[in-house]
Amino acid sequence: MKILAWLRSLVTLLIDIQSRIQKVQEALGRIEGRQVHTLIDSDITTSQYRVFSQWGEDGIIQMLLNKINVPKKVFIEFGVQHYTESNTRFLVVNNNWSGLLIDGSIENIEYIKNDPIYWQHNLKAECSFITRENINDIFIRNGMSGEIGLLSIDIDGNDYWVWKEITVINPAIVVVEYNARFGKDKAVTVPYDPGFVRENAHFSHIYYGASLKALCLLGGEKGYAFVGANSAGNNAFFVRRDLMSERIKEISAEDGFVENRFRESRDAQGKLAFLTNEQERELLMQLQLVTIVDGGL
Repeated sequence: MKILAWLRSLVTLLIDIQSRIQKVQEALGRIEGRQVHTLIDSDITTSQYRVFSQWGEDGIIQMLLNKINVPKKVFIEFGVQHYTESNTRFLVVNNNWSGLLIDGSIENIEYIKNDPIYWQHNLKAECSFITRENINDIFIRNGMSGEIGLLSIDIDGNDYWVWKEITVINPAIVVVEYNARFGKDKAVTVPYDPGFVRENAHFSHIYYGASLKALCLLGGEKGYAFVGANSAGNNAFFVRRDLMSERIKEISAEDGFVENRFRESRDAQGKLAFLTNEQERELLMQLQLVTIVDGGL
């Protein structure tokens, strides 16, 4: 009984420590945010900082919110895993946004629903494996339609095809993962496969997603201006054209392209391969890709 009581006390202590650490993170994020608000540089990478995001997206999003008028403080993010590291968590705790979280793992969704952030804020979490066939239905049944503030897409696969299919929401800002290994000149994506899983598609783990240029073409068709990418070279940021102002600059895919700053390719045995960017690109060009042209496929 004493051991059980001790374990309970230990769990309570760990939860308290985690809560205090998160409060420190939030406070530091707010300090960083005040500094970002003074920036006049239109290069979004100068505003990067991390609170809960993986690569500095927190700062970029805060900068964009300072430069444009976002009518509705609601977001949708999918591919969130446990939601401890995400593009929108700081929006929740710092800006009091509400939102919908989607992930394909029931364990991840249960983790989110047991996180204090879930009952402290207005969040919904749904377990769904996202396809272009079901994405609009998922939004509608969760009460998401029309104007929203931000959409974050990171599903390591059908990102281009899913964004293309979305019609029932009208986000002010879109953050979407791109695969920099395709280079800055090619507008390509992996073929659509409703059952696409990155780890199963190719042993290298780098055959997924779309090039930045392909996403910029799609964004243009949907009424969005590309405003830059993070310095890690994996997330692109788009702002709806009717919300653009002289305070933020549209750039081309070629000018805004950032080479990926991380290596994660695997060999046929599943070990890290440590390929160069050029070697990764050469490998991908041997695999099946769909070329995107201005105005369609």
